[in-house]
Amino acid sequence: MATPPARGPILRSRHAALPVYRAIQEHLRALIAGPDYGPGDRVPSERALAEQLGANRMTVRKAIDGLVAQGVLERNGTSGTLVAAPRVRRPVDANTSTGIARIVQSAGGTPGNRLLHFEEAPASASVAGRLRIAEGEAVMLFRRLWTVDAQPFCIETSHLPARLVPGLAAEDLVAGQSLYALLRARYGLGPLTGEREIGVASCGEMEARLLELEPGASCLLLRLVSSDADGRPVEYTRSVNHPGRVVFRSWKAELN
Repeated sequence: MATPPARGPILRSRHAALPVYRAIQEHLRALIAGPDYGPGDRVPSERALAEQLGANRMTVRKAIDGLVAQGVLERNGTSGTLVAAPRVRRPVDANTSTGIARIVQSAGGTPGNRLLHFEEAPASASVAGRLRIAEGEAVMLFRRLWTVDAQPFCIETSHLPARLVPGLAAEDLVAGQSLYALLRARYGLGPLTGEREIGVASCGEMEARLLELEPGASCLLLRLVSSDADGRPVEYTRSVNHPGRVVFRSWKAELN
C-alpha cells in the first residue's frame, strides 16, 4: 500500500492537529481572506496545491469539494476553481426595515424559508433591554431558516412584545409571509426603522449544521432593533449569516 506524502511545511506549522483535508481547507480560507483574492478570482489548481502542501491530489480535491459545498468556492468548467461571489447582499444603512424575501428577489434570487421554532416566552434580560420592556414580559419568539436558490444563508430569531401582536400564530409565518407586511396590515405597525449592529461570531452546532458549515466556523452576526415612528421598539432580531453567501453592503455616500 502506498504511503501518503508527508505534510508540507505550511500544514505542519499551522494546522498540525487537523486532518489533512481540513488543514488544506483552513489554508485556502486564509489564502482567500487575504488581500490578493476577491470574488471571482481563481485559486491555485489541485496539482499546484498538492505540490505546494505535500498532499495527494485526492485529498486536495476532497478539501475543495467541501469548500464548494459550503459556498466558499465554486467550480467553472473553463476557468477552474473560483472564489465564490456572495449570493445575498444585505443593506446596512437602509432607512426602513426590509424583509429578507424582498432583498433576495431584488438580486434575482429565489427566496425560501422554514419555520424552525415558535412560542410565547418571557423576555430575558438581554431581549428586554433591546425592546425596552420589563424582564419577564411575554414576547413572541420565532426562528426561521432562510434560503436563496435552495441554499441556506441565514437563521433569524425574532422577538416581539406579545401585547403588540395579539393573535400572532405560527400559521402566519410557515409559508414565508413577510413579517413587516403582516405587522402593517394586521397591527398597524409600520413602516419601521432599523438600528443594526454587525459583527463576527462562532456558529453553534445547530447553526453550523443548518447553514452547511463546519462546527465552530465563523459567521456574520446581525442584531437588528426595528422601531415605529414614535421610536418604540417593535422587533429585536438576531440573524446568523453564512460568511460565503452573504455580504453586508453600504450604499454610496458622499465622503467629506
